[in-house]
This record gives sequence, C-alpha cells and structure tokens, in this order.
Amino acid sequence: QMSKSTGNFLTLTQAVDKFSADGMRLALADAGDTIEDANYVEAMADAGILRLYTWVEWVKEMIANRDSLRGGPANTFNDRVFASEMSAGITKTDQNYEK
Repeated sequence: QMSKSTGNFLTLTQAVDKFSADGMRLALADAGDTIEDANYVEAMADAGILRLYTWVEWVKEMIANRDSLRGGPANTFNDRVFASEMSAGITKTDQNYEK
C-alpha cells in the first residue's frame, strides 16, 4: 500500500515508470470508490500487469490457432445464452448513458 503519511509515496511519473500506465489504471481502479481514502496497493499493479500480459498471450494463441476453432452457425444453447447476455449488457449500458 502507498501512504503519504508513512512516507511511502510515489509521484505519478515514478509510478508510471514503475508499473506502466496500464498497471496504474488497473490499480487505481481498484484503489477504492468509497468516501474513505483510497489505498494504492502495489501488488494490485503487479497483478494487473501480469493479467494483461497473460491476456495478450492468450489472444496471440487464439489468432495463431484460428483455423482450428469452431465454425458454422452460432445456434447452440450456449451461443444463444451468450448472445442474450451481450444484448442485455448493451441495452443496460445504453440506458445508463442516455441519462
């Protein structure tokens, strides 16, 4: 955790140099959204960077193996559930931004 009162403090430039901009975004998003003081936890920045790296590697693997993935119509039960959930999420997002 980072706390100015205990002398454990980084400037924005130092933090971006240490964790990258994306690592900072993820850790700041997790730092707290209540009225309490936010705690920037360095472990969250490190974990976020690792998750991003893992995701990028997975995407590369999926692109490389694209020909071996399932094709054809998306009409299985799981396909229909996925499409329904995506549609519901889009509708909910649209409603939130129309306010």
